[in-house]
Amino acid sequence: MNAEAPAERVELTATLTDHASDRPPLRRQKFSARLLSALASPGGGVVILVLLLLIAVIQANPRFGEPGQLMRFIGRTAPIAIAAIGQYFVIVSGEFDLSMGAVVTAQVVLSGHLIGQDESRILPVLVLMLLLAVGIGLINGLATTILKVPSFIVTLGTMLGLSGMILLLTGGAATGNPVDSFRQIGRGGIRDVPVLDFIPYPVIILTVIAVAAAVLMRRPFGRTLIAAGDNPETARLAGTALWWLKTRAFILSALAATVSGILLVGYAGVHPSVGQGYEFTAITAVVLGGVVLGGGRGWVLSAAAGAFALELLFTLMNFLGIASTWRPTVQGVIIIVAVALAGRAWRASPLRRRERRRTEPTEEPPTADSATT
Repeated sequence: MNAEAPAERVELTATLTDHASDRPPLRRQKFSARLLSALASPGGGVVILVLLLLIAVIQANPRFGEPGQLMRFIGRTAPIAIAAIGQYFVIVSGEFDLSMGAVVTAQVVLSGHLIGQDESRILPVLVLMLLLAVGIGLINGLATTILKVPSFIVTLGTMLGLSGMILLLTGGAATGNPVDSFRQIGRGGIRDVPVLDFIPYPVIILTVIAVAAAVLMRRPFGRTLIAAGDNPETARLAGTALWWLKTRAFILSALAATVSGILLVGYAGVHPSVGQGYEFTAITAVVLGGVVLGGGRGWVLSAAAGAFALELLFTLMNFLGIASTWRPTVQGVIIIVAVALAGRAWRASPLRRRERRRTEPTEEPPTADSATT
């Protein structure tokens, strides 16, 4: 094993840098060539999709193009974009988190019950919510990595367990209402801004989280997370503590769900239906952003862009008079088509061709014994 470790480390290093080796060094490329290459990728294609959908929505309703209306739309979409960023960390590591929607609902109900109309409870309850998110992420991560239970099953169990507790606590009805100053986090903002008119707080929070996520994915944690999703055995042999790496991904997902829940309280109120289906919406946004289910491929910002593409599509359907009951069907079709296209693009990529050449058996030269026979 010790003799093979250096070779495995070399392979992991190659995995971490394969995306860069698919094309000439960035310094040798013109900016236009780099831009076209990025837009031609699945992650860059979602940016084009967002622009096309935005144009279509504005044509259907010209008022949507006003700066104030656009900023409010971004604010309404921020919770699902943040959830998609959290889901990205888990998916790119090769796992799933189906408990995200239940975490959102649990945090919404928790804030309504514990904060009430007492402003002095806001900070302690926020700390408690974040600690609860860390605990849920730890349970999901450790059960997946240490107990070797598939993450699909682990997070499904967490989802059912949290949903049952929520129904037991609320009886299925809206209960509690946090103080208005807490709800302002999700529905307030900076007013009288030149040109933009209004900048919602969720837009600011989303921007901070998106920048932090992009920086994190460029750090060793992010590069190793992608490598582990692409080839976990190689990452393990190279010395990566997979159990802690993937557990941190689940913790980040639960924290993102908690932030989404805090924002949703602002304009959705406290109800056990808030957050239902968020896990599937987040997964749809992630795959629409070009992230490969199964791990190892995808950009974190394209996952957030996928959330905006999805919400723009739903907005366009609303303006065209298409019933909202079609949304689950649309999400299902998007997941199937996006996964099929991503798999086809991956099989045709130069990286896949190189891996295929490395794994194909090579014909050994004839030995002296075989020549004499």
